[in-house]
Amino acid sequence: MMTVHIDAGKKECFYHHVNKGETIDIEYQVIDGGNGDLDISFSLNDPIGLIIVGDFKKSENIHRHEVQLEGDYRFCFDNTFSAFNRKTVFFELIVEREGEQNLGDNQWNDMLEGLTPEEYYEMKVQDIMDYIGRIRMQMTKARQIQDILRSHEARDRNLAEANFMKVNIRSFVQICAMIAVGLLQVFLVRSIFDNNGRMNKIWQKVRL
Repeated sequence: MMTVHIDAGKKECFYHHVNKGETIDIEYQVIDGGNGDLDISFSLNDPIGLIIVGDFKKSENIHRHEVQLEGDYRFCFDNTFSAFNRKTVFFELIVEREGEQNLGDNQWNDMLEGLTPEEYYEMKVQDIMDYIGRIRMQMTKARQIQDILRSHEARDRNLAEANFMKVNIRSFVQICAMIAVGLLQVFLVRSIFDNNGRMNKIWQKVRL
């Protein structure tokens, strides 16, 4: 998993070697748009350059692909459509091989027949190691999910801060406009009743 910054008008690509029979899981999310839209274009290419999946101006997505061709797979984040705003993208790439199915009771009994105590002990130790490996994998996935949730939180926080800034700027402009209009109204009203002022002469000419 990684967080990258894609500058305006730029395209960033990454490569990962994948073996045949493995599965690619990739998830990405735009967590900051630099005061712009939270969107990015994405593409995944196989080792010979063919586009497997492609997204255009999306804020997030998840893709899963079963690899049939071994080699270096390329995935790119494209921000060339944006002229000013840099995008911050969080993405996670998981490459895994589907585990073998559990054996039935009869198959286990056939395998255990004729084993010496030492071989039986080694098999049990290997089973324990396999269980530990699966637990570790599940813990890794849980940590990855937590990281994804943190990326969602970061995106929502950045969006809230951007909206807060926009509201403050617009409110300040409206307040300044109201003050300016109020002062202009006071000036115009006073000029109407000021017989010796220049504005009064202008008003009289306008009336004529």
